[in-house]
Amino acid sequence: MIFVTGGTGLVGSHVLLELIRNGHKCVALKRKTSTLNICKRVFNFYKSDQLFSKINWFDGDINNIPSLQRGMSNCDLIIHCAAVVSFNTKNKELIKKINIEGTANVVNVALSLGLKKMCYVSSIATLGKSVNNEFIDENSQFKFSSDVSFYAKSKYYAEQEVWRGSLEGLDVVIINPSVILGPGDWSKGSSQIFQKIYTGLKFYSPGSTGYVDVVDVSTASVKLLFSNIKNERFIINGVNISYRKCFNKIAVAMGKPPATIKVTPLLKEIAWRIEAIKAFVFNTNPLLTKETANTAMKQKKFSSEKVINRLKFTFTDFDTTINKYSKWFITDLK
Repeated sequence: MIFVTGGTGLVGSHVLLELIRNGHKCVALKRKTSTLNICKRVFNFYKSDQLFSKINWFDGDINNIPSLQRGMSNCDLIIHCAAVVSFNTKNKELIKKINIEGTANVVNVALSLGLKKMCYVSSIATLGKSVNNEFIDENSQFKFSSDVSFYAKSKYYAEQEVWRGSLEGLDVVIINPSVILGPGDWSKGSSQIFQKIYTGLKFYSPGSTGYVDVVDVSTASVKLLFSNIKNERFIINGVNISYRKCFNKIAVAMGKPPATIKVTPLLKEIAWRIEAIKAFVFNTNPLLTKETANTAMKQKKFSSEKVINRLKFTFTDFDTTINKYSKWFITDLK
């Protein structure tokens, strides 16, 4: 039996689908107040409605240890997807509570119950910076600096909890996905890229980064969980591409005009400050923060050679990913 956290979100819902399609039994943790809409939509899109009923939903919380103990009691494996993805400083306490303390709780309960193995869905945010425009790989070391977001720090500290678990007897694998593209909440996280472009995004930054289809993230996590590989990390990245090319591919797929205004260093400094003021006045999450603005100006390339070689892994074609989710977004508008 596999225990899955974050099953109501983008990655977790695809993980559940991948597991159940392959005949595995799952216990999916959710809060009593959580909606199952994203997960239901994912199963429906892939014509797997009949499989949705096979999910064993368990009401609990990763910050409630007794509920974790009850939920994991009949499980032997874990895929830990639950996380708060936010670059808004006002969410620091929530990020700390879920990403760091929640992960520590999952690890501790897994150890106490004698579970066999855990796959932790981390982020490329925990990897080091590119040196001389070289590829970032699994050996790149995380370094603290003023432009590192609290979200990145939280995922780094969460990884330390997972590595601690490995030293105490729990077999673990960590995956570090790049920017995940998929049909989650279109107004949050990386999924909002589609919404912003559809509504007329005019600006692009000169930087580049990695992108990956959420299906590839879920497939890799399940393959690694059931492999003999343990106590290692793997970058999960489908393509390295500039922000401009990515945004324009989505614009073309949606029949929208491409972004044409390049963000200069001066414009960047103005933009994140305007967003901070808007967020404060209207009590909303800023679309851009100082950290994300700085990141968007940099050239980053991530290597997936390790997972390709070790698992003989094949990534989804980037254009296929863009076209699939652009059409999905437009369908959801109707």
